Amino acid sequence: MAKSGGVYTRRRAHLVEIVRARGITDERVLEAIGCVKRECFIEPGLQHRAYEDRPLPIGLLQTISQPSTVAFQTMLLDTKPGDSILEIGTGSGYQAAILCAMGVQVYSIERHRELHERAKSVLEELNYRALLRVGDGTKGWPSLAPFDGIIVTAGTMKVPQMLLDQLQEPDGTKQGGRLVVPVGDRYAQEMTRVVRTGQDSYESSKSGAFSFVPLVSG
Repeated sequence: MAKSGGVYTRRRAHLVEIVRARGITDERVLEAIGCVKRECFIEPGLQHRAYEDRPLPIGLLQTISQPSTVAFQTMLLDTKPGDSILEIGTGSGYQAAILCAMGVQVYSIERHRELHERAKSVLEELNYRALLRVGDGTKGWPSLAPFDGIIVTAGTMKVPQMLLDQLQEPDGTKQGGRLVVPVGDRYAQEMTRVVRTGQDSYESSKSGAFSFVPLVSG
């Protein structure tokens, strides 16, 4: 694990300004970007690039998303402290750490056991409390549903119905659950936000083109 000194602190602060300039207006998200040590979620040989706003490889043909993309998805998720959030695709654990830093309860599923174990170790060492498991993310986590938000960190051609079913229905005290997912083909996707508005009703909006590794079932 890298020891973050003054150089990383300065780079982290600079990254916040880069992310802000790219349209992130949620101050809670920016604060989380400014406090989570991204270098700890990256291979030692690439840690000098931790605060570049770009994706980096983490092994097994997977990547850690670029910080502005992480921030954008998190802003669309519109979390409140105490929300129950399901992440599909733990990857490096960086997105889970951002959510934990914002005071939400994070549950995360990863299909690669090696990535799961690595992310679990880093999150525990940094004292971020998230519940992680290995499994098929397209099926969600039914035993813990419903969720205030679900964030998918891989691209899919269509939104899995099982994830929609696990969103919180709106009631008199809170809005319906939000799902943020990149939807498209294997080369490019549109960031899609789905809000549950009733027992069988949803509202969807799209914002921006992105490129994620594919969401794999099974």
